[in-house]
Amino acid sequence: MEWLTWILQGLLGLAFIMAGLGKVTGSKMHVEGFEHWRLPQWFRVVTGFLEIAAAGLLIAGFWVDHLALYGAVILSAVGIGGVLTHVRVKDGLKESFPIFVLGVLAIVLVFLL
Repeated sequence: MEWLTWILQGLLGLAFIMAGLGKVTGSKMHVEGFEHWRLPQWFRVVTGFLEIAAAGLLIAGFWVDHLALYGAVILSAVGIGGVLTHVRVKDGLKESFPIFVLGVLAIVLVFLL
């Protein structure tokens, strides 16, 4: 099971570093997304930094085990918040599916750690 944990850590770490960088740098997709969800742009930046920090904890968790758990818990909360945001604005499955999958994988990782 250790290999599954490492794979999830790596995949989630890379996915959330990329997503977080997009939010922090203000990519068009993320700016428009936060407008659609009726969330302030400062929250986009905060969310991006949180995702990058949590992804960093997952990566650091390859060397210091308990750090990965902290990162996975944070990303589980981000995933739940993302799904609830999509539900609140009545987005379809196409829009909600990526964060749903990433959130579920983060929750699975919490239990594997």
